[in-house]
Amino acid sequence: MNRPAAQAATRFDPATVARAFVDARRAAAALPEFPGPLPADMAAGYRVQDIAIGLWPDEVVGWKVGKIPEHLQAELGAERVMGPVFARNVWQADGSAPTRLPVIAGGFAAVEGEYVYRIGADAPADKLDWTPEEALGLVETMLVGVEFAASPLATINVLGPRVVASDFGNNAGLVLGRAVPDWKNTPAPACEAYVEDKLVGRGSPDSLPGGPAGSLAFLAAACARRGRPLKRGQLVTTGAASGIHDIEAGQSARITFGDLDEIRCVAVAARPAQGGEGNP
Repeated sequence: MNRPAAQAATRFDPATVARAFVDARRAAAALPEFPGPLPADMAAGYRVQDIAIGLWPDEVVGWKVGKIPEHLQAELGAERVMGPVFARNVWQADGSAPTRLPVIAGGFAAVEGEYVYRIGADAPADKLDWTPEEALGLVETMLVGVEFAASPLATINVLGPRVVASDFGNNAGLVLGRAVPDWKNTPAPACEAYVEDKLVGRGSPDSLPGGPAGSLAFLAAACARRGRPLKRGQLVTTGAASGIHDIEAGQSARITFGDLDEIRCVAVAARPAQGGEGNP
């Protein structure tokens, strides 16, 4: 008589996975392991993500894009992975004080130097294929920024892109820096990332496959196919140009973009959410 219950416990259940990730993020509590069997493919990971977006008490104001390792792209049928950015997890960099990044003890946390687009027009909901040139036609502004990649699951990247998709694309926030002047005609400056004043990575827009516009074209198509076409005012953070750099509570980071900007951050211990608030 216990056999059906045992079988149910070993079956992948997107709603159960979504609830576990959302509850852990809101409680600022680490997950010791993935909550159940792993998603079989990227579509299963995105089913979890869609349910979790519905559970999260905040508005989606943008999206992150990440590169899938080349050795997994053929198996997964995808080159990139996406995840939502929520309104309360967007911060404007302040030159007078570092941005505080809430890290869940026992989870995963990292900073990434990125190039960010602000969308200036709604994308047609029925347009499912985009070229980089077409996608750039949606853009109002390019900015520099820092993605705060974080999850209650320490092994999220080890377990791979299907799991990354399940937990908001491993996104926990976005720090916005300055706009890139004349971005359509002038290349954005290269970036360097420092953790505890040690250089840990550097890159440029060319570090991303197809450049930031390639990431945007992927995202415009992927959002439309998920019934979530890009909207005016949304932010798109296009990939870890500097690489992915682990950070722990108490550590500081700074990401420089040539003479344009320096964004400073400090990792702090995450606290449980109160009321209708969310944690990253």
